[in-house]
This record gives sequence, structure tokens and C-alpha cells, in this order.
Amino acid sequence: MGFARTCSVALVGVEGVVVEVQADLEPGVAAFTLVGLPDKSLTESRDRVRAAVVNSGGEWPQKKLTVGLSPASVPKAGSGFDLAVACAVLGAAERIDPRVLADIVMIGELGLDGRVRPVRGILPAVLAAAESGYQQVVVPECAAAEASLVPGVSVLGVRSLRQLIAVLADEPVPEEEPDEAGRPDPLLAGLRVPGTGSATGMHSMGAAQQDQGHDLADVVGQLSARTAVEVSAAGGHHLFLEGPPGAGKTMLAERLPAVLPPLGREESLEVTAVHSVAGLLPPGKPLVDVAPYCAPHHSATMQALVGGGPGIARPGAVSLAHRGVLFLDEAPEFNSTALDALRQPLEAGHVVIARSAGVVRFPARFLMVLAANPCPCGRFSQRDTLCECPPSVIRRYQARLSGPLLDRVDLRVEVDPVGRAELTHRGPGGESTATVAARVLAARERAAARLAGTPWRTNSEIPGRELRSRWHAVPGAMDEAERNLERGVLTARGVDRVLRVAWTVADLVGHDRPDATDVALALQLRTGVPRGVPMAIGALA
Repeated sequence: MGFARTCSVALVGVEGVVVEVQADLEPGVAAFTLVGLPDKSLTESRDRVRAAVVNSGGEWPQKKLTVGLSPASVPKAGSGFDLAVACAVLGAAERIDPRVLADIVMIGELGLDGRVRPVRGILPAVLAAAESGYQQVVVPECAAAEASLVPGVSVLGVRSLRQLIAVLADEPVPEEEPDEAGRPDPLLAGLRVPGTGSATGMHSMGAAQQDQGHDLADVVGQLSARTAVEVSAAGGHHLFLEGPPGAGKTMLAERLPAVLPPLGREESLEVTAVHSVAGLLPPGKPLVDVAPYCAPHHSATMQALVGGGPGIARPGAVSLAHRGVLFLDEAPEFNSTALDALRQPLEAGHVVIARSAGVVRFPARFLMVLAANPCPCGRFSQRDTLCECPPSVIRRYQARLSGPLLDRVDLRVEVDPVGRAELTHRGPGGESTATVAARVLAARERAAARLAGTPWRTNSEIPGRELRSRWHAVPGAMDEAERNLERGVLTARGVDRVLRVAWTVADLVGHDRPDATDVALALQLRTGVPRGVPMAIGALA
């Protein structure tokens, strides 16, 4: 009888559970039994592993073979256990010393020819192994850079099972034939999984990184909207842009990620873990260090927005936009149930999805940008009479965005149509992305210094009770906001959000505390009612 064990990782959302892979050989009729709640793709590993071992020059044991995945109560899914199963079987057959395998975590899929293919979720799997105390990890060669992001872990990247057997058996490592120059590497196909939303505007690079020509200076006019974008980026406040088609709503949203500060190390690992699980990491760039930008189509389902799907839940747009921007263009055209499902992650910063296969928790602290036309034809305005939509149709169209959802949006700006004079003006345009980004970074640093020692990073994250009790505005500055509360213009949540925005404005202009002017600008951005204050941040400094 032979016995060997090694380890792999089962992913539940972006959290990993270390699984012990045990192989037991007993005399009897040759059979291969896999136990421990495997899914369909894992059950099929029996044939993949057998073919890979034989094609790698190994001898398949002709005995009764049982492979157990422990703990047996945790569901296991995916093909990432192949490498661990193959090595455990070879250890039980004494081709590899079983003592060498015991403290190694192995993650990777095997091809029938013995090549090691990458799988989704390498980074969160290695993070789980490190948290459990394991120091040696074996991963596919093309995913070694992603695994090396975890400190304190020795990573071995292998291209084939033959190479791994030679390393573990202390034998000369064979050289694999390099691929022909110019041909695509089939092993990289495992890093990007089709059907996960990459074709719906969900990608792990900011919009400005995709197109170097994107700049805020390209936006013609729209002083109020540009100010709202700057305040939104500085404090992490959600933004609602309403205006006719062609006014620049999408242009502003696409340029918002470039205004956001670069992600810190911890934030980058969080974002990279989510995109790794979703299969959206771009090859050759294992660490996502810029704010992600997700713009799903208005036909997206609730599962596509929040997460879910059959079996173990997959991350949705709110998680793929974690620490970045979620842009919902033509927001009233989205399914109302899907939009209202955003209310919980907007408040909590995470989403919990319960399915029959288990409960999954995904991070979802994003900056939401809503864009909408004022009516179905898009020409309704207080100043023009071009709209031909009946009043009942306009009310029904605008009511598609529920009051509780809009109450969670801090900034609401009406984007005016661009006139001929603005469009043909040849003088200097608005401020560039670099100028605005510098002010946003300085404001974030002021907020970080004020919030040091607390669990919050931006003004939008501070609970209302803490905000009112610890960080006060200048005496009398909130009087107008409180009068709006008494008249029913603002809700209690709205007053808290006005104070949050006022703190962000104060950070942008360099004030120690929000004064009446800062609160007036916050009220104007919240309600859309003019308050007689300059809309340019530079004019308030």
C-alpha cells in the first residue's frame, strides 16, 4: 500500500481554502476514484491526469487508486487541482518522495501532453496558502509573476509535469521546446476566460490607460459637470449626470478613472484578486495598479451587475469596478430590479451572494456614475421647447430611477447642450487631466491625514454619526442644509452626504474645515439649485 499527500486551494469567491489532496494505492482491480465534493470539471481530471502522467514518461499504477480532497465538506470546483492530484498519485507510487510533497501547494491544470496550464484565481489562491502558513507554491510558468506578488512565499513556475517531476525527484530538469516566434501561446488562453463580461465594457485598465488621447481638456464647456467629476474623484462620491445626447456625459465618465489617484499596494492586490477570479487579468500585467473602469450595457441582468450565475457565484460589475468606476450609461434603460440591487453594495462596500453551492462575499467599493437623458427623446429642458414627449411619459421615464437609489448619489448635475460658440471656440480649453489629478491627489492626502487611525480612507466612507460627532463644519455653515431638511428638500441621509461633500470641497481648496461657501457648493451639487457660489474649484481657493 502506498500513500502520499500534497495541497491545493479551493476558491469560494475571492477567499481560498487550503485543500489536502491525498492519494492511496491498494492492491485490487485497477480503478480511479475521486472523492471530496468535486464538480464536473474536477471529476474529469481523472482522465487528464492519467494521460498527462503517461505522456510525461511516467508509469500509471495498475492498482486501486483513491484520491481524497479534504476537507470533504467544502465544494471544489475547477481544474486547478490537476497538478496536485498528479503529484500525489506519483508520490503514492513512489516515483516522488512523499515527504517532499507534504508542505507544497500546487495549483494548475494539466493538458493531455503534460503541459501545465494557468487557471483563474492564482493570486487569491496563493494569498490563502500564505495565510495558512505554507511557504512553497508551484504554479504554471506564465502565472508565476502573479503568484510572486504575495510576499513571503517561494514560487516555482513550471511549464510541464516533466519539469516538476524532475525538480521534486532532484533530477536534471528537461528543457521544453520553445514556441515558434510570432505564434500565440496556447497556455495564455487560461488567463482570460470567455463569457465573463470582458466584451461588455468590463476591463482591468482605466479608460485613459486604454486610450492615451483621453483628456479632460477635450470636454467642451460643462464647468459644473467638470467640477462635479473633480469632487467625485477627490471624495469617492457617486455622481448622476443628466442631459441631452451629445452633451459629453460619456466623455466625462471615461476620463474619471485617470483623475483618480493610483491604487496603493493593498488596493492593487484586492482589485487584482477579483479580476484574477473573473479571468480578466491582461497577459503580461499581473498587478492592476490603476482604477478599473466597468461600463456594462443597459441590457445587463442583475447577476451581471451584482454577481451570481449557476453553481459557484462569479463576480459582477460592482466587484469588477472595486476601487474604480462603475459607469451606467442610459441608466433608466436598465432593469429596475437590477438597479435597486445596487443599493446594498453602495452602502456596505461589499456584496454577499447566497446560492445552493454556498455563500460568497465579493468586495464592491466603487464609484458609481449614472448618465441619463431627461426624457425618451432626450430634448426635454426647462429653457427649450423642442421636446414632444407627453408629461406623463417624461414622469414615467424619470421614475425608472428609484428615490432610494438616487438618495445614495451625492452629486447630481445637469449637463447642458453644447452651443455653437463653445464648440467653435479656439482659445484655451478647460483644465487638463494632469492638473485636476494633482488637486485630487492633494485632497486625498489631506483626507488621509485627517482619517489616520480610522478604518476609512475617503470622505464618502465615513458614517454619518461619526461625521457629525468628530468632524464639524464651521459654526453656522450647515444652517442652510438644516433648513432644507426641515422643508423636506433633503433627507437625513442627504444632510450627511452634503457634509461629506463639503469636507471634500474643503480638502480641494485647502480649508481646515468646511465653511459656508463649501457647504453652499455641496448643496448646489446635491440639489441642482444655484446658490450663488463659483462652480470652479480654483475660484474657491
